[in-house]
Amino acid sequence: MARILSERDTAVLKKAAPECTELVCTGSGGPYRSILPPLANHYATDAEDFGKRLERLDDDDLRYLVGLVLDGSESLGCVPPEYIEVFLTFVDTRLGWDTALSILQRCESEEGCVR
Repeated sequence: MARILSERDTAVLKKAAPECTELVCTGSGGPYRSILPPLANHYATDAEDFGKRLERLDDDDLRYLVGLVLDGSESLGCVPPEYIEVFLTFVDTRLGWDTALSILQRCESEEGCVR
């Protein structure tokens, strides 16, 4: 579901990617509509760096992000599979297996999320 990033969304993205100065996708020229795809595709250099960037988020930020994923507001469709795996492991460690499993089930129910 495409959305306009809120102030909270922008704050979470900039916490994970402090170098983010513009909220525009360099590939499409359109505005970012999610947090995780630009973090994975524009700022993280690899899956390990993606995980380090997630570590910058506190539990409140992470719960917020998970809520967006679970309600369908946050897209994982453009996030590479190895990054999704890092995200799920991170959520499992910080918020528990049940939360990670809920994300995985949501992801698997969406076409293109798990390849």
